[in-house]
Amino acid sequence: VNPPNYGLSPERQREAIQAYFAATSFMDAQVGKLLDALDRLKLTDKTVVVFVSDHGYHLGEHGQWQKLSLFEGSTRVPLVIATPSMKNAGQTSQRLVEMIDVYPTLAELCGLLAPQNLHGRSLNPLLDDVAAEHKSAAYTQARNGYSVRTDRFRYTEWTGANGGAELYDHMADPNEFTNLATDPAHAETVKQMREQLQKVPPAPLPPPKPDAGKQKAKTKTS
Repeated sequence: VNPPNYGLSPERQREAIQAYFAATSFMDAQVGKLLDALDRLKLTDKTVVVFVSDHGYHLGEHGQWQKLSLFEGSTRVPLVIATPSMKNAGQTSQRLVEMIDVYPTLAELCGLLAPQNLHGRSLNPLLDDVAAEHKSAAYTQARNGYSVRTDRFRYTEWTGANGGAELYDHMADPNEFTNLATDPAHAETVKQMREQLQKVPPAPLPPPKPDAGKQKAKTKTS
């Protein structure tokens, strides 16, 4: 970001952080009311609860604010799932998951058949065993940037006039301060991560509707 922090003064930055924390506290209170209502109505034992955000949020890290970056602070979101039958209530899984996994998870929990043309994978195995295998990589896109996250690394490529690449080692640099993309010592890692980024396939098309051909045959041109 140029200028850093969008040119906000330190005082304005503090006010923005205060407002964000106030919104977070308010939201937390509303979630508490919802959970209390489920208990009061005796619905807890027949309800699946999912708490999730659609994106992360910067509060000045890297001179960034709000969302739409590909740093960890913007791409990572909270995800809490509670089901009446889960075996690992209160435990945390370190596995990589994606937002596209929520739909097939809910479909399975509700006894519904999810469409076959989904990239997402059900998280139910992780609800039974937080160490179960799931995904080796998670993908994010923001504007003209594409990013892949593995257990250890985040690799990002940007297209367009200001294109470039970023590589961060989360084992040594969890706050993503040191870009290793041009470090010769990490050339092989860059190569592997770039290949991983290019592996994400397009979603398969859904099967045609049985009457699609008949409808097309009836179409006339003037």
